Amino acid sequence: MTTLVIFLQLFFIIPLALGLNHPNCDLTSTEDQGSTLRIFHIDSPCSPFKSSSPLSWEARVLKTLAQDQARLQYLTSLVAGRSVVPVASGRQMLQSTTYIVKAKIGTPAQSLLLAMDTSSDVAWLPCSGCVGCPSTTAFSPAKSTTFKNVSCSAPQCKQVPNPTCGSRACSFNLTYGSSSIAANLSQDTIRLAADPINAFTFGCVNKVAGGGTIPPPQGLLGLGRGPLSLMSQAQSLYKSTFSYCLPSFRSLAFSGSLRLGPTAQPVRVKYTQLLRNPRRSSLYYVNLVAIRVAKKVVDIPPAAIAFNPTTGAGTIFDSGTVYTRLSKPVYEAVRNEFRKRVKPRTAVVTSLGGFDTCYSGKITVPTITFMFKGVNMTMPADNLMLHSSAGSLSCLAIASSPENVNSVVNVIASMQQQNHRVLIDVPNGRLGLARERCS
Repeated sequence: MTTLVIFLQLFFIIPLALGLNHPNCDLTSTEDQGSTLRIFHIDSPCSPFKSSSPLSWEARVLKTLAQDQARLQYLTSLVAGRSVVPVASGRQMLQSTTYIVKAKIGTPAQSLLLAMDTSSDVAWLPCSGCVGCPSTTAFSPAKSTTFKNVSCSAPQCKQVPNPTCGSRACSFNLTYGSSSIAANLSQDTIRLAADPINAFTFGCVNKVAGGGTIPPPQGLLGLGRGPLSLMSQAQSLYKSTFSYCLPSFRSLAFSGSLRLGPTAQPVRVKYTQLLRNPRRSSLYYVNLVAIRVAKKVVDIPPAAIAFNPTTGAGTIFDSGTVYTRLSKPVYEAVRNEFRKRVKPRTAVVTSLGGFDTCYSGKITVPTITFMFKGVNMTMPADNLMLHSSAGSLSCLAIASSPENVNSVVNVIASMQQQNHRVLIDVPNGRLGLARERCS
């Protein structure tokens, strides 16, 4: 069993400094042994990167909504089959909530933080000498005795977008917006907690160009289903099985856990079937059959939540989206029933950006339950309401999918997943859910 403690970074992916002054913040301490790693939230007392001029609550919410919209455009374009599947979307990864895991790459090991993404397939890292890379902490291939480039004849070279073979080694390019990255497909040993994975294939980024959004400084670790994902490359070790638990946004420690492999996974878990979309087989689809507000099952057109492998319609679990997005008819039905059950009945509804169900003052809200075949996911107020840090405004943290994307995709996002253990069991074709305090 491998457990990686992860943290939610709301706005920007930055390398985490080691050896901070606080006695509980030393990541090199003996507590970080075996199969458990500790990583801290960007705004925690252990972070050296706390902003001296943080955004207001309203500005932070609006910024995250915009980031989510970019993420949705990325995900829905993939499931609709309208674009080439990228190794990773630097823009969307940067603009959405991310979870960071500590990994050690090469021999001797070099420590890096990688953004964990359940909807991406592969890993890529900034490498030393990279032109335009935003990070000052890069992986140095020259310092690793186990590093090698992947040849053009290797099967992995056919699994990346736009492969080229300028100097016998396999290279590839990604373009997003007005920016692009160039990378060599490479292999080296990666260590996650106590587990070494030899000849792990990843993109070694050597150039970032253009005036658009830059990619994450510390790179990406994909946990999707694709052939170059961690789960596929380490299939013999982890058996394509992992689980994660995201803590409440209000938790001071703000740490959660990622467990890799079938060993020591929770026993008291209820399962629903994992579905596969042939157009975008990396995404984790489930069969959402109904939504309940308090005790009322909402009247939703069946086609609005039905899984359709041809069009990509359906419901997915995603760690990179912050707030759950529902297709317009689904959202409006849920929102309308939610408003009816908010107490006091005289509470005035206002809006904030893409959130159209906000209230001033103290209110009591109903639970919302996503009903899957085999398991229900009931969310109390902590999973549903955003509360301003100053003032009395609170908003329902679920929104309608943007009109300019394939809005038939419903995304169960990280805020609604918090304090649930989500277990992905690909060999048995199932996704497990259990309520768990993750702090």
